[in-house]
Amino acid sequence: MTNRQIPLSAPDTDDRLPAYQRVKQHVLQQIQSGTWLEGEAIPGEEALAREFGVSRMTVNRAIRELSDEQIVERVQGSGTYVAQQKYQATLVEIRNIAEEIASRGHVHRSELHKLERTKAGESMGRQFGLKAAQWLFHSVVVHFENGEPIQVEDRYVNPTVAPDYLQMDFNSQTPNAYLMRVAPLQGVRFVIEACRPPRDVAEMLHMPPEEACLVLRRQTQSQGQVASVAAMWHPAARYRFTGSF
Repeated sequence: MTNRQIPLSAPDTDDRLPAYQRVKQHVLQQIQSGTWLEGEAIPGEEALAREFGVSRMTVNRAIRELSDEQIVERVQGSGTYVAQQKYQATLVEIRNIAEEIASRGHVHRSELHKLERTKAGESMGRQFGLKAAQWLFHSVVVHFENGEPIQVEDRYVNPTVAPDYLQMDFNSQTPNAYLMRVAPLQGVRFVIEACRPPRDVAEMLHMPPEEACLVLRRQTQSQGQVASVAAMWHPAARYRFTGSF
C-alpha cells in the first residue's frame, strides 16, 4: 500500500443530493475515473469537510459507507486508501436504484406493495440454505423515475441478518440502502435475462404482459450466509443496464 497522499480536486456533484451523498459521489467519481488510484491515500476527513463546506461528521458518514461497501479501506492511525479495484464490480452490481436515478438528475419515488413474513418453501429454502418451514421476510416495491415505473423489486430477506426488516419504511428508503447498512456485502451472484412478466408485475409496470422485461436475479451474502434473494423486473423498452469496471 502506497503512502502517497492524493491531492484534492474540485468537486463535481449534484447539489440536490444530501451533503453526505455529495461527498460520497465525489469520492466515487475520482476512483471510477482513475484520478485516485488503488492503494493511494485519499484526502482526510478534515480536508474534505473544508472542501465541501460540511461538518466532519457528514464526511465521516460518507467514508464509513464507502468502507462498508469496500470501495475504500480505513487504516487506523494511517488514513483512508482506495481499495483494490476488484471491488468496483460490487459497486456496479449493488447500486442503489434511488442513487442511480438521482445521478441522472431525475426524481425517484417508491411504492411499497407487500411487506410480510412468509415460509421459505422448497425453492427459496434451497437458495437460502434453509428448511422449507423456516421464515423469511418478503417485500415487493415499485420504483419510479420521474413518475414512471421502471422497476418492480421482489425481494426475500434472511431475518437473521436483518431482523428489523418488517419495521422499515420502504416508501422513504430502498431495501437495498437498508440492507447495505445492516448487512455489509460479502459476495454476490446474479444473472440478467429477458422474459415476459407475470400479469401482476406487468400491471405494476404499466405495460402489456406480452412485452419483454429485463430481469436481474441477484443473491447476496453477508455474515457468512445468504442475506437476500431478489428479482428486479424492468420494462425492456424503458430500461437498460450499464456499468464500468
